[in-house]
Amino acid sequence: MAARKKSLVVATVNVNGVRAAVRRGMHPWLETRGPDVLLLQEVRAPDAELRKALPGYAHVAHTEAAAKGRAGVAVAAHAEFSAVRIGVDDSGYFETFGRWIEVDLDTALGPMTFVSAYVHSGEVGSAQQEDKYRFLDAMDARLAHLGRVAADTGREALVAGDLNIAHTERDIRNSKGNRGKAGFLEDERAHFDHWFGELGWVDAQRRVAGDVDGPYAWWSWRGQAFDRDTGWRIDYQLVTPGLAQKLRSVETDRAPSYAERFSDHAPVVATYAG
Repeated sequence: MAARKKSLVVATVNVNGVRAAVRRGMHPWLETRGPDVLLLQEVRAPDAELRKALPGYAHVAHTEAAAKGRAGVAVAAHAEFSAVRIGVDDSGYFETFGRWIEVDLDTALGPMTFVSAYVHSGEVGSAQQEDKYRFLDAMDARLAHLGRVAADTGREALVAGDLNIAHTERDIRNSKGNRGKAGFLEDERAHFDHWFGELGWVDAQRRVAGDVDGPYAWWSWRGQAFDRDTGWRIDYQLVTPGLAQKLRSVETDRAPSYAERFSDHAPVVATYAG
């Protein structure tokens, strides 16, 4: 009798405030999907409130932003973490930004590192944009390190979250109208080229979807952006090459209607098996 394949389901979603997401109906989605590992961005709540919002998860790693009601990222899992690290680099500059948390976890597919990341939205000519570029530069170094660890030790890595950049014209409905704006700047997109080129990381959803528009995962609350699918694909699961070989599916859980959305982002859910 053939051995049953082991699998791992990973979901990432910017909840746009976890308490608001629960009020809008996040729990039914979470109970239906039941991901093994859940990565959240824009938690915007104290640690105790986050844990109340995730009753099905025994282990939650979370870093809040120093500015109350802003940012916040988390990783939730059923198994205990062997390590938790906060901040995208060792400078200490980003430790209180609530934008990067990584955990080491033993999974059905072996030891892995999971990162929940929330990149700045940015604004051309602003201090926030300068922080965005500094964060992206730090990501370059961190992804290079995690990639080396995966190659040398077999500890694969997954970096997921709201990266606030549409990599190509396929990832944004109105590419012409957004040229020169934060989120679709050439200098921002060049980081993705570096990750997927020289560093060898894989865009899991693009690997599965192929050369198509979207699938988008963010739509403005305003106007008819959702109904017209005028969206952006800025929510990603980036994986090391070894984990990419185990990728089986990636789905964007777009709500059936505007009224049924629990966030302005849709969850991106991937299944890996070996």
